[in-house]
Amino acid sequence: MRPSEDPDLQSILFRLFLSMYLITVLGNLLIILAVSSDSHLHTPMYFFLTNLSLADTGFISTTVPKMIVDIQTHSRFIFSVGCLTQMSPFPFFGCMDYMLLTVMAYDQFVAIYHSLHYPDIMNSHLSDFLILVSFLLSLLDFQLHNLMILKL
Repeated sequence: MRPSEDPDLQSILFRLFLSMYLITVLGNLLIILAVSSDSHLHTPMYFFLTNLSLADTGFISTTVPKMIVDIQTHSRFIFSVGCLTQMSPFPFFGCMDYMLLTVMAYDQFVAIYHSLHYPDIMNSHLSDFLILVSFLLSLLDFQLHNLMILKL
């Protein structure tokens, strides 16, 4: 018997992955709730953090729930359509994470090196534009990954 077929190990893995998934999703939702409920946190940095939390929730929700179900049902089978459906959003949310981290780094750069002009530079229009560019570039990357996968 392989270690992955051991019922005791599968039970431990199921509990471990389920708890990590729930903690991650609840943590991201708490960040979103905290930022949206406190008016002092309506700044570009927290706006980007809220979007990062949304992207992280989507990123972890593309693969982990299926894996948890497969561990519980002892299934190792997935149809090609199911695989494409599951893996299509994965590069989108992954790229979105990287793009948002880059935007957050730019925000901190402006806050540190141009602190007197920070409110003028990082206004709501630029913040919205940076989120939109991150989304569109992630969407482009997502489409390129899909085209490459479908050619296989």
